[in-house]
Amino acid sequence: MGATKAEKFSVQDNRVSKYAKALSHPARVAILRLLIQKQACICGDIVEELPLSQSTVSQHLKELKEAGLIKGDIEGARVCYCINEDEWKGAQAYLAEFFGAFKPIINSCC
Repeated sequence: MGATKAEKFSVQDNRVSKYAKALSHPARVAILRLLIQKQACICGDIVEELPLSQSTVSQHLKELKEAGLIKGDIEGARVCYCINEDEWKGAQAYLAEFFGAFKPIINSCC
């Protein structure tokens, strides 16, 4: 992460940040929803489902794969993608802990 000084922050903060970055574009959220809905590995179908070019979809898949939320298997000249179940469970836990940390204050000034 270079100049971001990520090593100065907790493992939890870095993980939440990694998942938030992966989820920060609606196309990536749409790809994840598609993979969840299909419950199977999907190859070229992703491009057919989205209003984006092949190269743009590939960039979004790369971001999701780098975050660990999806995995891809090479089948000949194609790469098929699916949800990475282990990382998905980790993301659920880290994000739930992060969002669950807020407790509303009665009579808050804001």
